[in-house]
Amino acid sequence: MSRVLQRMLPSLSKLQSLQFWQAGLTDQTVISFMNTTSLCSNLSSVTLEGNFLPKQSYHLLLSEDSVLTHLSLRNNQMGDEGARLIGSALSTTRSANKNLRSLNLSFNSIGDAGAKYIAQGLRYNRALLFLSLSNNWIGDAGAADLATILRDFALTHEEVVERRKLQLERAQLSLQSSFVLDSDRSPSDQLPSVPSSSSLSSSKGKKKETNKKAEKPAATKENPKLNKKSSDVKVSQSKGSKPGGKEKQPPLQEVPEVKSSTSLIEMEETINPLLDQSVQYKEGKLFLPGNTTLVSLNLAGNKITEKSLPLFLKLLQMQSEGGGGRGGGLLRLCLQRNSFPSDCKYYVKIKELIKLVDPLEKNNHEPTEEEGQKS
Repeated sequence: MSRVLQRMLPSLSKLQSLQFWQAGLTDQTVISFMNTTSLCSNLSSVTLEGNFLPKQSYHLLLSEDSVLTHLSLRNNQMGDEGARLIGSALSTTRSANKNLRSLNLSFNSIGDAGAKYIAQGLRYNRALLFLSLSNNWIGDAGAADLATILRDFALTHEEVVERRKLQLERAQLSLQSSFVLDSDRSPSDQLPSVPSSSSLSSSKGKKKETNKKAEKPAATKENPKLNKKSSDVKVSQSKGSKPGGKEKQPPLQEVPEVKSSTSLIEMEETINPLLDQSVQYKEGKLFLPGNTTLVSLNLAGNKITEKSLPLFLKLLQMQSEGGGGRGGGLLRLCLQRNSFPSDCKYYVKIKELIKLVDPLEKNNHEPTEEEGQKS
């Protein structure tokens, strides 16, 4: 199957979606498959369901250079170890998946530890929009980790150290770019010194100038080509006659390099949330703005109790109030079929808030499992 895919996929230039349902894939097949998908320019959606991989290689589909935008990994008996690898693929302090928009991890065996790993991956991921963790083993601890990461959260000691390293690297890059910029400007600034030195030399004796002026008409009458050659020599001498200066002017191609270095700084600030300028210092800790990119979270069919509901309620209330001036946030939250009654007051308030923003709640119906799986 691996060899068939390697030969078949590159020729399917218009292929957009691939589905593997109980296809008996192995870890080695997935590795080979990922090496081939890079040749499919339009492939954006992969469904790999009912394929248990002993080495939990599902995270390879979420690599940083992956072009997939939709990935479904339902019913793969994935445990907390697979969730850990996926969380690391979603984001770390140094890397993040930037293309995946939808991830379906429902009907697996992910517990509280796995939910914590997924929440860790959402700390710096600013691409994922839809996440489904329905029908797993997630309890209150895992739900609390997910709810906490969606609002302002405190940086750990390791993250503070990493933030300082990134700031130092940015400062060094800025200093290097300004140094290159100054070195590019200095030769051009020295160019006006050439005519100034010639004017100083000409001011030493006016007799020489009058003699040269007298000789010029004769030269043009006798041999105009000689006059052109002499003027060319003067121009060439004036370009290279800078006292103590460089012999050659640096190429103009170095200027775009300065722009690229400064643009790298700006790009790093926008991509890496650790360099977010809106970091706040309070209670002796640094607080980073939470993940407001995720708009849909499906936690239906887990083991969440009433204990975790106030966390989600507070999160939605903050979002409804504007989230401290920041846009974004959850538009859909599925919590049905958990370990709390449907008439729980917190759950009723959560549904009321979600109904105001969820486009699927316009008909006032309870989200079905099929809808939850799509998200």
